[in-house]
Amino acid sequence: MSSHALRMKFIVLAAATLAIAACEKKSEQPISSAPPPPQQSSNAAPQANVNEQMYAPGSQEELEATAGSRIYFAYDDYSLDARAQATLQKQAEWMRKYPNKSVVIEGHCDERGTREYNLALGARRAESAKRYLVSLGIDEGRINTISYGKERPEVVGSNEAAWAQNRRDVTVVQ
Repeated sequence: MSSHALRMKFIVLAAATLAIAACEKKSEQPISSAPPPPQQSSNAAPQANVNEQMYAPGSQEELEATAGSRIYFAYDDYSLDARAQATLQKQAEWMRKYPNKSVVIEGHCDERGTREYNLALGARRAESAKRYLVSLGIDEGRINTISYGKERPEVVGSNEAAWAQNRRDVTVVQ
């Protein structure tokens, strides 16, 4: 084999090694069951003023900005933790502000488990959120539920970080 061919093999091997090393991600912090809340900059305008200027009243965008549209679950669980309850309380306030609006709560799961199991778990998650909203005084007829199981991942990946973001309910304005 010529020295040129050996040099080319070395260059290809080195490039492949660098590419693999660049893709490797090491996490030193423990991963919680839910993604962290988005950070707000210190120079941001007060939330109410931003919402009034940027979003149509009663829109999906306004719900997301004022209350949040997602809640997250622990693995193989459909119980509502304190953070999920706080988000649902804000959603209930938003729904009281717009009594003519209805929502669909979409239940989602991570990729683990069978399709059938995840469809059932997603349904339990969506129903859990619906029951909580109803307990806060929201008319049950304004809330529909659907389960997508593992069919619509928020994040593609086979690791805890991706799975944590895929174990969720999403509230969608109709």
